[in-house]
Amino acid sequence: MQRHAIPPRPDWRARVEYHGLTYHTHENGPYWDESACYELTAADVDRLEAAAHALHYLCIDAAEQVIARDWWARLGIPDATVPAILRSWERDDFSLYGRFDLAFDGMGEPKLLEYNADTPTALVEAAVTQWFWLQDTRPDADQFNSIHERLIEAWRRYAGRAVHFSAIKEHPEDEQTVLYLRDTAEQAGVLTRDVHIEDIGWDAARGRFADLRGEAIERCFKLYPWEWLWHEAFAPHLAGDPVQFVEPAWKMLLSNKGLLPVLWELFPEHPNLLPAFENADAGALGGSFVRKPKLSREGANVARFEGGVAIEENGGDYGEEGFVYQALAPIPEFAGNRPVCGVWIVDHEPAGLGIREDTRLITGNLSRFVPHFFR
Repeated sequence: MQRHAIPPRPDWRARVEYHGLTYHTHENGPYWDESACYELTAADVDRLEAAAHALHYLCIDAAEQVIARDWWARLGIPDATVPAILRSWERDDFSLYGRFDLAFDGMGEPKLLEYNADTPTALVEAAVTQWFWLQDTRPDADQFNSIHERLIEAWRRYAGRAVHFSAIKEHPEDEQTVLYLRDTAEQAGVLTRDVHIEDIGWDAARGRFADLRGEAIERCFKLYPWEWLWHEAFAPHLAGDPVQFVEPAWKMLLSNKGLLPVLWELFPEHPNLLPAFENADAGALGGSFVRKPKLSREGANVARFEGGVAIEENGGDYGEEGFVYQALAPIPEFAGNRPVCGVWIVDHEPAGLGIREDTRLITGNLSRFVPHFFR
């Protein structure tokens, strides 16, 4: 695994916007950064793919144990949500996608940082933007990227049926992600509808959720965390399962960082896991560790400790459900930049890679997306 400094395409802004990446720049600089790229080997890709495959099924096994042993409190899951999760699990409700964040240096085994299993973003840039970058700059190379094709194939199970696509209003990244996923569904023959989260209503006469047109919402892709859904005004009606949501309710188990200590407890010394605990056990973690909220987004409220003292911490509003403590990951450094490998899972199988980097050890919402290739 190598990092190369390269000249960006002269018209890169227009090119990435044409392919749907409208949020390529923020006030502090570029989010999409093609002044560099990562070169992997085929063996690197094989290891990342194998690790993601193994970890996905380890997480499902761990979720099964949470259910069997009533470990809901360990994940901070409210009692009111448990019946819906259990029904969703027993039905094996369809799961479209997720993203593993892995520490990997091309030398040792990839290590799990967390599983973004409910509302992962950075999808457009991983599936589309970096693919067209590859065609423009390295057409003779390859890329770990079959995300687009896998998404279309996964949606085919709903061909001829209607699916609503939903996100919050006036959030460019979420809206563009949902628009892209809606496009992949339409290519699979799905009849798509749009409705913002704020516009989902309850039709008491029919006992159904409905959009602003009065059309019943029977299936809904929602880029909105399950733990937030349960706080909406319509939350009392969720328990009756009036909508087949994607991602399904059982993904609350996998998207929760409270699962990290459960994984380590069930599969100690697994080569793709880092030691993780529910308490800051200095003996087990050696005084150097990362504290993570069980529920958080984009690195919010994550803190790094050395000698038991916080030396780096992201702000945010998370942590009410509690924290977990994870050993420091062996994140490599390339010219002051530290990459995290995001391996995408589509319909339970690894489908592609997106790399984000930062000069800090904690990846945040402004960390840059850098394209990759392999030969």
